[in-house]
Amino acid sequence: MEQSTTKKLMTNWRWWMVVLLFVATTVNYMDRQVLSLTWKDFIAPEFHWSDGDYGFITAVFSIVYAVCMLFAGRFVDWMGTKKGYLWSIGIWSAGACLHAVCGWLTVHIEGYESVAAMTAVEAGSAAAVAIASTSVWLFIAARCILALGEAGNFPAAIKVTAEYFPKKDRAFATSIFNSGASIGALIAPATIPLLAQFFKDKGVGGGWEMAFIIIGALGFIWMGFWIFMYSKPEKSKFVNKAELDYIHQDEQEEPETAARQNAEEKSIPLWKCFTYRQTWSFIVGKFFTDGVWWFYLFWAPAYFSDQYGYASSSGMGVALITTLYAIVTVLSIFGGYLPRLFVEKRRMNPYAGRMLAMLIFAFLPLPALFAQSAGAISVWWPAIIIGLAGAGHQAWSANLFSTIGDMFPKSAISTITGIGGMAGGIGSFFIQLGAGKLFDYSAEMGEAFRFLGFDGKSAGYMIVFCCCAVAYLVAWSIMKTLVPKYKVIELK
Repeated sequence: MEQSTTKKLMTNWRWWMVVLLFVATTVNYMDRQVLSLTWKDFIAPEFHWSDGDYGFITAVFSIVYAVCMLFAGRFVDWMGTKKGYLWSIGIWSAGACLHAVCGWLTVHIEGYESVAAMTAVEAGSAAAVAIASTSVWLFIAARCILALGEAGNFPAAIKVTAEYFPKKDRAFATSIFNSGASIGALIAPATIPLLAQFFKDKGVGGGWEMAFIIIGALGFIWMGFWIFMYSKPEKSKFVNKAELDYIHQDEQEEPETAARQNAEEKSIPLWKCFTYRQTWSFIVGKFFTDGVWWFYLFWAPAYFSDQYGYASSSGMGVALITTLYAIVTVLSIFGGYLPRLFVEKRRMNPYAGRMLAMLIFAFLPLPALFAQSAGAISVWWPAIIIGLAGAGHQAWSANLFSTIGDMFPKSAISTITGIGGMAGGIGSFFIQLGAGKLFDYSAEMGEAFRFLGFDGKSAGYMIVFCCCAVAYLVAWSIMKTLVPKYKVIELK
């Protein structure tokens, strides 16, 4: 009876924190995806871009994001969750909006009267190459600012989750806010190409500029809510004692370890983080798999345009991408709940339950091996298969993030998240740069370039799909070898 009363009296402010994290992550991925949804059909014709140009931009974004992630986690730990998150989203929102001026700057730097004059330049000419080069570097500058800010999102969000949830609930909470990536990717194709086309028809530049500005401005609105709503649970006027006791239940179960860590609140020196197998396990998990998600995010619109002729602004193009991310969104949320079942029903420790769940999710991307072949039956099959692979990634990612809170003290969570994010960015750099060059090369070689029954650019996509399909099982095997059993890092 007493337990029932406690539950009734318990506030649920922690779930409002998840809502804020979810919205921030949604905006994060919408800002990141504006370029992928506009470059092929809106931007590339103006600036004479090739696949290699776009691949280079996304690769540089990935490596800058990787470097910034290494320091972003440390920055959030040093600055504090509230201020750290504000700086992060403020910088990335400004970077998102700055993309809009790249066209205007290119026109003036290259000395043309208008965008139309620049677009009319003969493809492949020296002038076209100069336009492409200038615009690419301008977009890279804007992407670097975007990457600098976006690097802080996940270290801050994971830290908030560790502050507001006991270990058993963290994967579920993480899966909910992490689904913002899927929701952002779901909303983006249904809105961004249409925004760009609307403003293009109205004669407002090429249309794509306003898409960057409108989506980028959402982050500034979020900042107002964050300032008002967030405080640490111990200081929040919205959290009562019952909820606070629920949040700190792990400390009640392991009082000696909790007391020692809370009393000292030491940060692990950055160099020392690399001496733990747990850190390297997280690094491996991120390095092998983050690039897969980013490939789907950055290249799916171009894939359906290249291989099937459906532009991102067409009804069919919007329907395909929306279907893909709807599958990701619906299935990925369950990914955070599965380990909770293992912990509560089978009495497994959090790490063991998470690793078992991650093994299950590592098999979901395998059908990507057949995405290209299934496209011969219907274009809907690649959309469905990539959606399943993406859902597997998001479920995997939610549990991977939560392994940090299982084994590291709260004072180090953002730092370890940043280190892993750096590894994920480096992995993405290789796949983005490699994909761009591979697609240009395979398209140029045509029928002379063959792989598993496909030729030309189709063979290029087949190669990348194969790599993406097996990445998770490879990562899980190495992670399990590095950390076979649950072991908490204790600061001495």
